[in-house]
Amino acid sequence: MDLQKEINEITGFKNLELLANQVVEGFISGLHKSPFHGFSAEFAEHKIYNQGESTKHIDWKLFAKTDKLYTKRYEEETNLRCHIIIDNSSSMHYPKIKQFGINSLNKIGFTALASAAIMNLLKRQRDAVGMSIYSNEYEFYANEKGSERHHQMLLGKLNEAIQKTAEKKTTKTYSHLHLIAEKLKRRSLVFLFTDMFQSDAEEEALFEALQHLKYNKHEVILFHTFDKEKEQNFNFSNRPKRFVDVETGEHINLYAENIKQSYETAVANYFSELKLKCGQYRIKYVAADINESFNKILTTYLVERQKFGG
Repeated sequence: MDLQKEINEITGFKNLELLANQVVEGFISGLHKSPFHGFSAEFAEHKIYNQGESTKHIDWKLFAKTDKLYTKRYEEETNLRCHIIIDNSSSMHYPKIKQFGINSLNKIGFTALASAAIMNLLKRQRDAVGMSIYSNEYEFYANEKGSERHHQMLLGKLNEAIQKTAEKKTTKTYSHLHLIAEKLKRRSLVFLFTDMFQSDAEEEALFEALQHLKYNKHEVILFHTFDKEKEQNFNFSNRPKRFVDVETGEHINLYAENIKQSYETAVANYFSELKLKCGQYRIKYVAADINESFNKILTTYLVERQKFGG
């Protein structure tokens, strides 16, 4: 038995589905305090029978109890198509974590649990979900389906993404987004989870690719995934540290305090430019700090779902 291998092995989530369910249940129970009061009533296995519909799916047992006509809903009855796109480059595996849990997450762990929670909501509403995962290569694609088997397969892929720590994997997000835009034939709600780490030259190409998705009538939501404590506020102890670019291997030795102020200013400017640019391209920008709860992510889903259906 290789002990070192055992120590370094990343085990992912013990039960991603259970955790996602906990996140969603907690979220739903808090909805009565929000503008979505009553939304949880939509989470049902039944829908009200409308006159003129076929009677073959009426739930007669429920009619005996409630004196109201409901029809059973089936998995193939999907109202919405949603495609989740996940950046799995090396920078998304920051900070390094061995055992994932609801209070122990890095960027890729946060993304996986947020995606699983969105999938949980979609499943409850009989909506179809597809997924793309990319790093320096297009790692995985699945088109939109609503079956339980498909749901379980996607959960497995999310856990797989966490466990594969990508070493020095740069990414050209824009090239993968163009491919995804070509694959998505039917209008979908598109969620992109990425930390937006790319060069200035690539940023222009990225927004062109996002525009490609918009051109195809998809609604695009960018979940800008970052660790606010470290990556925005630069909160490190003031001892000499080596900062390594996980995607290129380049490094710099410095005292955090010496550059903290200029770093914070540069990052704040970058974030506000990003937000502005998303506004110009009519892409919904959501700052997704991995230290916060998932409520912002799930509320965004509800808002966008209502708009999308409207």
